[in-house]
Amino acid sequence: MNNATKVTEFILLGLTDIRWLQILLFVVLLITYLFTLIGNLIIIIITLVDHHLQTPMYFFLRNFSFLEISFTSIVVPKMLSNLLEGRKTISRVTCFAQFFFYFVVGITELFILAVMSIDRYVAICHPLRYPTIMNRRVCIHLVAWSWIWGVLFILFPTIVVSKLPFCGPNVINHFFCDNSPLIKLSCSDTQLLELLDFLMAFCTVLGTLAITIVSYVNIISTVLRIPSTTGRQKAFSTCASHIIVVSITYGSCIFLYVKPTRSSGVDFNKTAAIFNNIVCPFLNPFIYSLRNKQVQEALKQLICDAASSWFILHS
Repeated sequence: MNNATKVTEFILLGLTDIRWLQILLFVVLLITYLFTLIGNLIIIIITLVDHHLQTPMYFFLRNFSFLEISFTSIVVPKMLSNLLEGRKTISRVTCFAQFFFYFVVGITELFILAVMSIDRYVAICHPLRYPTIMNRRVCIHLVAWSWIWGVLFILFPTIVVSKLPFCGPNVINHFFCDNSPLIKLSCSDTQLLELLDFLMAFCTVLGTLAITIVSYVNIISTVLRIPSTTGRQKAFSTCASHIIVVSITYGSCIFLYVKPTRSSGVDFNKTAAIFNNIVCPFLNPFIYSLRNKQVQEALKQLICDAASSWFILHS
């Protein structure tokens, strides 16, 4: 146990040791990260300033975009720093902080996606009662409880992991402090903790997914009873973007976490983590803007207003 105190920092192996490839990855990831920030910030801004988008659906979308910015920012800046400097170290405190906030935001995202599916269910299946059921107070409470559950689910595992003895080696075969490679470094028996992690991942991922599936089963059942083809298409179009995002997000999460800890290779986990941490937050603004005419119109209006303001200031 005396040796456990010697590990004050960890080494993140990252994606490659080849220097030119590290520089190339730095450039690609930096561009992707900047576009992710810009895309999600645009979603936040237009849902705040456009009066046509002051509905529960866009309120939840705005919160989801904020979560996407937070989620990718927990991992990518440190990753970029290590790639640029050629360093791979992360302090013990920073590692556990990254572990905690990564899973808080990730779990909160899953609850927000479930809440968004409930919102679509109420809007389509109970349209007359929608303004009453999904009022502002209810929406704020749903978002707040999503954050609360995100914290509660990961708080105890974080405390347990931070108290584990780490006697060395201190090399994490990943590009951030994920749970599985971090737990493997402990010099104590972690089988019970691994089982706890699996059960919590199972509950959060598949539990929230079950809410989404039940919501969409009811939505599809209601939409199919609409006599008008145009009405059915309009109803489905309001859900299309959310369905795509749900499929991408849950697909990567299930491959990453809802499996026995040692059931897949490190390289596969890294690939799935890149998709979950970098690709998904990058794609989501484009999915919502390309599939949603209201967002497109709001974006066009925002660009026109910005251009008009620029010309007035410089004329």
